[in-house]
Amino acid sequence: MSEKKSLFRRSLDSVEVIGNALPHPATIFGILAVVVVIVSGITATMDLSAIHPGTKEIITVRNLLSAEGIRWMFENVEANFVSFPPLGLVLVAMIGIGVAEGSGLITVVIRALVLKAPPRLITMAVVAAGVLSHLASEAGYVVLIPLGAVMFYALGRHPIAGLAAAFAGVSGGFGANFLIGSVDPVLAGLTQSAAQIIDPEILISPATNIYFMFVSAAMVVIIGSLVTEKIVEPRLGKYQGEEKPIEMERLTVVERKGILLAGISVLVVLALFAITVIPEKGLLRIPGETVLHSAFFNGMITAIMIFFLIPGVVYGIVTGSIRSDKDGIKQMITSMSHLATYIVLVFFAAQFVFYFNYSRLGLILAIEGAELLSHIGFTGIPLMIAFIIVSAFINMFMGSASAKWAIMAPVFVPMFMLLGYHPSLTQMVFRVGDSITNVITPMMSYFALIVAFAEKYDEDYGIGTIISTMLPYSIVFGIVWTLLLVAWMLFELPVGPDGPLRYLPG
Repeated sequence: MSEKKSLFRRSLDSVEVIGNALPHPATIFGILAVVVVIVSGITATMDLSAIHPGTKEIITVRNLLSAEGIRWMFENVEANFVSFPPLGLVLVAMIGIGVAEGSGLITVVIRALVLKAPPRLITMAVVAAGVLSHLASEAGYVVLIPLGAVMFYALGRHPIAGLAAAFAGVSGGFGANFLIGSVDPVLAGLTQSAAQIIDPEILISPATNIYFMFVSAAMVVIIGSLVTEKIVEPRLGKYQGEEKPIEMERLTVVERKGILLAGISVLVVLALFAITVIPEKGLLRIPGETVLHSAFFNGMITAIMIFFLIPGVVYGIVTGSIRSDKDGIKQMITSMSHLATYIVLVFFAAQFVFYFNYSRLGLILAIEGAELLSHIGFTGIPLMIAFIIVSAFINMFMGSASAKWAIMAPVFVPMFMLLGYHPSLTQMVFRVGDSITNVITPMMSYFALIVAFAEKYDEDYGIGTIISTMLPYSIVFGIVWTLLLVAWMLFELPVGPDGPLRYLPG
């Protein structure tokens, strides 16, 4: 007798069926690109426009069906493709990862972890690693999410559950971290500029949300783990795919020696990075800039490539899987060959995203959404909850957090300051709303990459699989995070060191 599914489970199954019944994800992005072209033509004839709250510029729709728009599309097909941010990051990272994987290092490290680590802590460790990956900008998307899938599969668990756990930590935990990440200075700068409209002397530091972020990070790890184990994994069931599992035999003497020397090489690489980054006159420091704005952090993907390449080569030489330069090059080529589906997917996804950005439809939608909230008339906690909802909604149409905040900050930061709320709180509420829908919006730059990772385990997995798998995280994060924010406001706790929760005008 089959187990009766709950309404929630049936709803998720319906989302997956409907989503996967659609054409191939590449075709979907192609269709969406065509839709954007048509909508831009229609809205342009309607003279749709909005006033940018920061620059006061009148933003009008760019008509992709006009002669100018058609010329732009024709001229920029290649540029859209090669400049799509995730493409270069993934290809560069796979040079190093390919050697680490081809030499056997990644497999043997996962075996060692699985044999030693308490199984109960694996889920929590994957989500926590996702949250901490914010320190390395967007590296978590490229490195951690596929590793989460591999680790779960090595434990006999469904790989998509591991992918989802890592994705929840990396993307769903955008507004949470135990330390300051690369995005914090960017958002703080935008918040400070907006706040100085009211108070020219106010300063907002990159650590302005650190208290709330730290507690939120713990929440994301706990809730993300529970959602994975109690909702996502039971729904996915037992994996029946053809992907070859990792054999869990004990490590041989040669493998242990290889891990040891590879580990030493990692320490050497980290020491060299530290020498070039930490000292004020370090080789990778930019004169007059902080560590977070150094060449090291600006070129983090290069560091990631080296981080995997060097220990991969060392391990390969020790174990004999790399006997010459030809072996290493073959491993790089093999890793690249696995990206064929992803590259085709990115081509169409890039056209859609760049068409959408060029048309300014997303920009106008964001401005209108901000205007709508500013006229609702809510105050206090209802106002902040409404702000979360609007931020989450706008995130479905604009992927870049900094681009959204550049639009929203000049509206909401001064408005909330006049209502008595510190800019730090306003920024934090935005980050909560923005985080909630990060895992279900196709506008997120790495969404196509996540679909490609999933297809490795089953070619039938598509957009419907990813959205239905990640929807529980989105819903539960939204509820719990909102309750946490409400409690924070009721007790009037500071969200960071820049000042109290309240702001007193004048």
